[in-house]
Amino acid sequence: MWWGVASALLANVFYSTGFVLEKRALSGLPRLSTAQPARVVRVLIGSPLWLVGSLALAAGFAAQLAVYRTLPIAAAQGIFVSGLVLLLLLSSVVLGEHPSGRERSGVVMITLALLMIVASLQDTDAVGGHASSARVLLICVPALAAGLWLYRSVERRARRRHRLPTAGVEYGVAVGLLYGVSSLAIKGVSGHLTTRGIGGEVFALLKSPYPYILMVTSVTGLILSQAALQRCRASLIVPVCTTVTCLFTAALGTFVFGESLPDDPLRLALRLGGTALAVSVLLLLPRHDEPPTPSKELAHEA
Repeated sequence: MWWGVASALLANVFYSTGFVLEKRALSGLPRLSTAQPARVVRVLIGSPLWLVGSLALAAGFAAQLAVYRTLPIAAAQGIFVSGLVLLLLLSSVVLGEHPSGRERSGVVMITLALLMIVASLQDTDAVGGHASSARVLLICVPALAAGLWLYRSVERRARRRHRLPTAGVEYGVAVGLLYGVSSLAIKGVSGHLTTRGIGGEVFALLKSPYPYILMVTSVTGLILSQAALQRCRASLIVPVCTTVTCLFTAALGTFVFGESLPDDPLRLALRLGGTALAVSVLLLLPRHDEPPTPSKELAHEA
């Protein structure tokens, strides 16, 4: 279990560093449009700094595979969310972003909510490894459809004239749903990793929906997340995306992979209460960036 905890903390470092480097690279790139996916990919791979950031995210993905081999899904999500603290620090130092007091309080409350979920765990909790294809698709297909629909709706509203600039909450929710589905696929792939009977496990993996879900969410998530990250602050969109991903994975992954809820009333209350708190904070985050006041504009020009 301690190897899993160490891997989760390492994944946090890789993911936070990767997102910040990608955001830094995106600020110097032409505006990306989800209507031109091939152009998005060409522009991104032409940026050395963005490639470094993507390699850091890939390293986080590799660490995540190790996490899901050793920790229950809900416990893993509780540790992953602690990376938000590092992300806020890096986005402030490297990107010069300054989250509002309301947003900082929201992140603190979200962290508290997910710590409540972690507190509901015990060492004896089972670590699931396999799930039926029908159950996986029952959860993943509607979630993918909902994420794509929400992203498209935000894009349409953003094109309206005289509309306040979006802060990125809806973008974060949409991409978080995609990455939540991807996280379930990663969990499924990790269950097939073994040093014995490799040939049989590879064949079983190819027969499962996991690699194909992972391919779809990787390509789609790449295009949508980078366009959203270019338009919005990383210090808001990434915490929202991370929260949605963690809650989705913890709640539905527990069901999909048969990792049952606690029988003890206190532990059950902590898990359900933490989930409700995180969702309520997410709903209260501001949907739009405040327009700059004259004093801020003068200070920026100075």
